[in-house]
Amino acid sequence: MQITFQAIHFTADQKLKEYISEKLEKLSKFYGKIIETTVYLKLENSGQIRDKVVEVKMNIPGKTLVVRHIDKTFESAFDDALEMLKKQLKKNHDRENLAAR
Repeated sequence: MQITFQAIHFTADQKLKEYISEKLEKLSKFYGKIIETTVYLKLENSGQIRDKVVEVKMNIPGKTLVVRHIDKTFESAFDDALEMLKKQLKKNHDRENLAAR
């Protein structure tokens, strides 16, 4: 699986990229048909607090899955987005299995 990072208006550190890549690689065991994934990391101003926004676009055969989550840290925002991705992948996998029958 190819993973691309887009850090918007800042430079993401290598540690954060490794954290995200490691967790995304585990998804390929769960659903082996992932083609590529793009992770967008953004800082969003909301008053005095800068929220962290993580958006993940994942291409699988015939579909593009998109999840977005906002939190106080990139890690927690990504973890929540990852859970949503897992649900979408599981639903897609179940549909494929039903169609194959």
